[in-house]
Amino acid sequence: MSFLEELERRRTFGIISHPDAGKTTLTEKLLLFGGAIKEAGAVKNNKIKKGATSDFMEIERQRGISVATSVLAFIYKDKKINILDTPGHKDFAEDTFRTLTAVDSVIVVIDVAKGVEAQTEKLVEVCRMRKIPIIVFINKMDREGKDAFDLLDEVEQKLGLRVTPLSFPIGMGYDFKGIYNIWEEKLNLFSADNKQTISEGIQFSDLDNPELDEIIGETAANTLREELELIYEVYPKFNQEEYLNADLQPVFFGSALNNFGVKELLDCFTEIAPTPQPKMSDIRLVDSKEEKLTGFVFKIHANMDPKHRDRLAFVKIVSGTFKRNAPYLHVRNNKKMKFSSPNAFFAEKKEIVDESFPGDIVGLHDTGNFKIGDTLTEGEILNFKGIPSFSPEHFRYVNNADPMKSKQLQKGLSQLMDEGVAQLFTLEMNGRKVIGTVGALQYEVIQYRLEHEYGAKCSYENLPMHKVCWVDPDDEKSEEFKEFKRVKQRYLAKDKHGKLVFFADSGFTIQMTQSKYPSVKLHFVSEFE
Repeated sequence: MSFLEELERRRTFGIISHPDAGKTTLTEKLLLFGGAIKEAGAVKNNKIKKGATSDFMEIERQRGISVATSVLAFIYKDKKINILDTPGHKDFAEDTFRTLTAVDSVIVVIDVAKGVEAQTEKLVEVCRMRKIPIIVFINKMDREGKDAFDLLDEVEQKLGLRVTPLSFPIGMGYDFKGIYNIWEEKLNLFSADNKQTISEGIQFSDLDNPELDEIIGETAANTLREELELIYEVYPKFNQEEYLNADLQPVFFGSALNNFGVKELLDCFTEIAPTPQPKMSDIRLVDSKEEKLTGFVFKIHANMDPKHRDRLAFVKIVSGTFKRNAPYLHVRNNKKMKFSSPNAFFAEKKEIVDESFPGDIVGLHDTGNFKIGDTLTEGEILNFKGIPSFSPEHFRYVNNADPMKSKQLQKGLSQLMDEGVAQLFTLEMNGRKVIGTVGALQYEVIQYRLEHEYGAKCSYENLPMHKVCWVDPDDEKSEEFKEFKRVKQRYLAKDKHGKLVFFADSGFTIQMTQSKYPSVKLHFVSEFE
């Protein structure tokens, strides 16, 4: 297969939602339809101890939530599908924001009963800013929930999207009869008995046909006819170009847990979703069709296999072909590197691949060379932009709870911070270590992983701070900067990359500091160097 043919068959997308909307279940079912797994693990069902395929960290199985972004790939209808399943929980939002830099399109999952929730709004806002094409999947139709038209209105108003339904439910909850697939003009009937089997749709283009009354009942048939008439009048007709330009968002209805409506979503997605897209670097736009390799690290994961202390850097390939054992330039370190065992993923299963193409995600074994945001090229000096570190909102001192294991603690903290789980700051005054996170749940994850993966124990002490700001002086030798450092020395620290940061206990402190020392700028975001 030629390079361009390989490019055309790639689809790389992320699944985002509020926690509990059924995102991980949908991921599972997409794999099931893709033939990649034989049986879905009911995510929260303790009878099946397998857990979901994409939740492979021990703590995720215990808590029933996804805390790491996992990468899954499978072939469906000769298309290579790469899924990035992201954490829905707001405490892990930073990981999700970074993952959105590596996808070409997104599926947003919405719970029929809860509608649009806060976390979904934030994530969709990021997609809109980056003009990422979006498909909406309204899940859990077998439960009682909001009216379908009310939900479509809510999606339009709260998320600022312009939607067009490509499937529509027949009833809901106890009265849920199935779905009319507008995209393929098919009728899919729901039966709660055959949850694990896949129902084939009945071709049904003429809705005035009296057969419809016999199949779903007269009342349901008349309601469906009226609703579809309304849809054709009110909503714009689907236009692929508008979808690809992020100006129109198709909507599907279904029940992922019951395998319902997922195949319709997948069939349509493989036809309409974008192939790998160009990406902006600091010097130029890199086109995915270019022959020379470029790619960037959007995630680092330590201990994919706890028996082996391995770290994997996840690289999204932007252009060219990534070949095993070929030399590539690590731009930040300015050194050539070869990779003898690049991995492709299927949750925690990995296999060595000889070549990968734009849109693919490759896992590279890393001994500490990579940071999030690093770029690999065939020699060109460029960096991909927009993979920042955000100012944390929670701060705690970290103390060693077992003095015999201080080396393990140092190593564990260093590796977990490289993953971007949280940020580590060292106070200038006394060298104490402070962990800053976006959400409080991350402290539990860090503590758990330090103990179970590194054999180190830590305890925390609260540090009541409002924000941490990266310090950017106009002139490091100026008297004003020296004065700032002298007066604020108790609140100064260095981040993991040696950059100076300032701990502020309130928004007022930040304002006062800015007005007193105008030549010392304070930033809430650190773009990685």
